[in-house]
Amino acid sequence: MKKTILITGASSGFGKKTALLFQEKGWNVIATMRSPEKEEELRDLENVLVIRLDVQDAASIRDAVKAGIERFGSIDALVNNAGYGLMGVFESASREQIQNQFAVNVFGMMEVTQAVLPYLRQNGGGSIINISSFGGIVALPFGSLYNSSKFAVEGFSEALSHELAALNIAVKVIEPGGIPTNFRNSLDIVKNEIEEYNPIMAGFFQRYAKPTEMLPRAAAEDVAGAIYLAVTDNSPRLRYVVGADAKFYIDAKMKNSEQVFVQQIRDFFIN
Repeated sequence: MKKTILITGASSGFGKKTALLFQEKGWNVIATMRSPEKEEELRDLENVLVIRLDVQDAASIRDAVKAGIERFGSIDALVNNAGYGLMGVFESASREQIQNQFAVNVFGMMEVTQAVLPYLRQNGGGSIINISSFGGIVALPFGSLYNSSKFAVEGFSEALSHELAALNIAVKVIEPGGIPTNFRNSLDIVKNEIEEYNPIMAGFFQRYAKPTEMLPRAAAEDVAGAIYLAVTDNSPRLRYVVGADAKFYIDAKMKNSEQVFVQQIRDFFIN
């Protein structure tokens, strides 16, 4: 019997590449997105259900999960991929921007997970894959909102992995580095009118790529491959780092004292 995976944010980037890979590997795919009427490539594939799911719309979550069960009979894996990035001066961020960053990256992810968990339990097991970032381990200047949302993803995933282990449900985290996808094109920048921050922020964005510019970049296909590995390797491994730049920053934090690491980040981007 074919296994079934539900993927959020499957219209582009990591989500779409993951949907294509799992379909190619013989899985049933519930490819969810906010605007399914715009999707052309996935809807023509065998064993793929393209359906609306907005992580901020509880009814759409329930409806997508229900439709997936009706079509394929079960859900064996969930990929919480939907998300976006908001960067800029924290002091200038509006209440709406702050809440929206967490509504999508954290609360929406949690709500989808709660909707799928009963079916994983009924199956006697399964996998939940949460897309984080190296920015879920390492915080950079002007990333206070995005980084804190991904730190929340990391803490949620680690705690939930222990909670569900005895139920044979694996929870795993994918931590990509800087990978060319539509994420960058849809990156929101907080509008700033506080003059004191402007030279600091300009310096950061000018220097952002410098520390890792000589390292090879991973591609969206590499992230999809890491997700497939996480779902299928039957290991207790919690985190999967994707990209040499992600490894660079995570190693800098994990292998140095806090004092050394903090100084490194300040020297890279601020001093």
